Amino acid sequence: MESDSSSLEKPETPRNLEAEAHEEEEEEGRDPESNSLRQPLLKRNRTLSSTPLALVGAKVSHIESLDYEINENDLFKHDWRSRSKVQVFQYVFLKWSLAFLVGLLTGLIATLINLAIENIAGYKLLAIVGFIEEGRYISGLVFFTGINFFLTLVAAVLCVCFAPTAAGPGIPEIKAYLNGIDTPNMFGATTLFVKIVGSIGAVAAGLDLGKEGPLVHIGSCIASLLGQGGPDNYRVNWRWLRYFNNDRDRRDIITCGSSSGVCAAFRAPVGGVLFALEEVATWWRSSLLWRTFFSTAVVVVVLRAFIEICNSGKCGLFGSGGLIMFDVSNVKVSYRAMDVIPVIIIGIIGGLLGSLYNHVLHKVLRLYNLINLKGKMHKLLLALAVSIFTSVCQYCLPFLAQCRACDPSFPEVCPTNDRAGNFKQFNCPDGYYNDLATLLLTTNDDAVRNIFSTNTSSEFHASSILIFFALYCILGLITFGIAVPSGLFLPIILMGSGYGRLLGIAMRSYTNLDQGLYAVLGAASLMAGSMRMTVSLCVIFLELTNNLLLLPITMIVLLIAKTVGDCFNPSIYEIILELKGLPFLDANPEPWMRNLTVGELADVKPPVVTLCGVEKVSRIVDVLRNTTHNAFPIVDQGVLVPGTVATGATELHGLILRAHLVQALKKKWFLPEKRRTEEWEVREKFNWVELAERELKIEQVAVTRQEMEMYVDLHPLTNTTPYTVVESMSVAKAMVLFRQVGLRHLIIVPKYQGAGVFPVVGILTRQDLRAYNILAAFPHLERPKVS
Repeated sequence: MESDSSSLEKPETPRNLEAEAHEEEEEEGRDPESNSLRQPLLKRNRTLSSTPLALVGAKVSHIESLDYEINENDLFKHDWRSRSKVQVFQYVFLKWSLAFLVGLLTGLIATLINLAIENIAGYKLLAIVGFIEEGRYISGLVFFTGINFFLTLVAAVLCVCFAPTAAGPGIPEIKAYLNGIDTPNMFGATTLFVKIVGSIGAVAAGLDLGKEGPLVHIGSCIASLLGQGGPDNYRVNWRWLRYFNNDRDRRDIITCGSSSGVCAAFRAPVGGVLFALEEVATWWRSSLLWRTFFSTAVVVVVLRAFIEICNSGKCGLFGSGGLIMFDVSNVKVSYRAMDVIPVIIIGIIGGLLGSLYNHVLHKVLRLYNLINLKGKMHKLLLALAVSIFTSVCQYCLPFLAQCRACDPSFPEVCPTNDRAGNFKQFNCPDGYYNDLATLLLTTNDDAVRNIFSTNTSSEFHASSILIFFALYCILGLITFGIAVPSGLFLPIILMGSGYGRLLGIAMRSYTNLDQGLYAVLGAASLMAGSMRMTVSLCVIFLELTNNLLLLPITMIVLLIAKTVGDCFNPSIYEIILELKGLPFLDANPEPWMRNLTVGELADVKPPVVTLCGVEKVSRIVDVLRNTTHNAFPIVDQGVLVPGTVATGATELHGLILRAHLVQALKKKWFLPEKRRTEEWEVREKFNWVELAERELKIEQVAVTRQEMEMYVDLHPLTNTTPYTVVESMSVAKAMVLFRQVGLRHLIIVPKYQGAGVFPVVGILTRQDLRAYNILAAFPHLERPKVS
């Protein structure tokens, strides 16, 4: 195709060069979004290139797309027609059974993680209290730092040496998978085990991270393993599981797993469903909504059952609280006109701080990537250095706070020396408490409970809240990105609640709102400003706080924070996706994509490789060995047009996948002469379950010299209903279609049909529709930046 366009170039005379220079000057000064529709946009400087490489875990991996499209070949159509009512019932029953198992196992594992964290951290803090009471402050610091060092070491060694994909939250990779990107080793059994143990170690070590993100990843791992019948090496070959041997059904069950993980983290069943819908899922339908809701309902029942058991004292130091983590239901919320002003201020500050946090974290992650490239030892040292810094700050900073006298009106015991509590004595004399120790020398969950506590307007001094806020801003930036399982939810909640409480202290004489509610609104605003979620966050916070009266002001705060944050940069998960190089397709195409057609994109791609319906074996082997394409159009010449007497037509029969070609070679489905096969011949050799396999490579198939001269009938294996677009369609429209349907390949057909016109112009893949790759070939499309 490029040779055709290059043959039309004019000779480079001085007049032509001068005219081209003048045109380039005019082109630079013109707004690319206001180009004339008749003006071609083929002003390119290179061919459209794509690099299917991304950072998954600790190494750069070759990334491929998933086949979410139904492959309607002859075998699929026969199987679909021949399915009995019993088989249909089996399929439906299995989907609901897997949804139940996903919820059950996610709830059990979440309970195990919570029990382990609360008991490990609880006994650690009780030991610290013993050192403090005896006045052995240095020994307490050494013990506190040493225990946290060991727990961090365990989590980091597991992630660095056994499952690098278990580090981080895992939510960006889940978003990528549900968008159609195959992320290698993200949902394996080893990753699941390391994620569970690593989360326990990292959170119990007091690092500024949460278990919420890891629980989403854990739920998705459980779903993937159940859907495929277990780990790769020990897979169960149960007949019913053959229905899930495809990417499409696996996508649905992983969606159930992600919503179950959010539900297990926040005890928010409706919030979990909405999180999957708003944040991680690209494709949605009503039946999937029902199954995700069913999974989260199972999670809630499991958590409720174990909490009833733990309330009887059979779970060690595991605290009570039911399904509501940060209960503020005892607060009567009333609004005045003046209360709208601080609510708006909280939303604006949340949007500004959220976008600033995203920007700085982006720089920190780039720096961490340079450190991690130096090897495993540098990863371990980085994680351990952060652990030591965190432990020293949490232990030493409370000594800066002044002891405050206990007020008899306080609703809780004051002071207290237990592992939890709102009035920790720490180094203070009897009758006094240390408000900064109450926030720092505790688990992250208890810290949030304390700062969310209501009717405690005089409990925390402004200086202590300021130190708390500044510390967790620093820890939130340096902790995320180290080689341990980590979540972003809780660090952002801690930061947001800090500045929310500060604003509440500043506005106490102007508003009736409780300072604990200011902390709740501050946490919600910062999450919306950083993660850019609204509906799911609103419901999650309502389920967390158990106070429906917070709904109006929470909605206002979330909307304002998201709007302000969107003015500066993308959400934090989109930034991480971009850093990792995962080719995520956003829901909104760039405006300049409407000025470019898919035909013009095809012109800057290498010529499309096609095969005949009955193809020679040597040709198939040559194509598979010398190209990396995952699908090939099947084009037949000299076809009789049905209903007419016309012959010699060219037919686009469909699209055949690379994996199916390899299966045909492996099965030795060869013909001595060039002919089309009968339907019964195909069914004797293949079944649709075998065609779902993707692991076989062409290098693993041996073909003799005699077999090279034989033929293969590709018609029965070809998807006869691929999605096609006309070459005049805009790239923006094609991208929306590609994303919403969940395609892997999109065939471009010519606008004009006739003799001598080839039926295929090109094929678009995910990489071809990425803005970065398009701008590399068409740099003049990007709007010039105003200096």
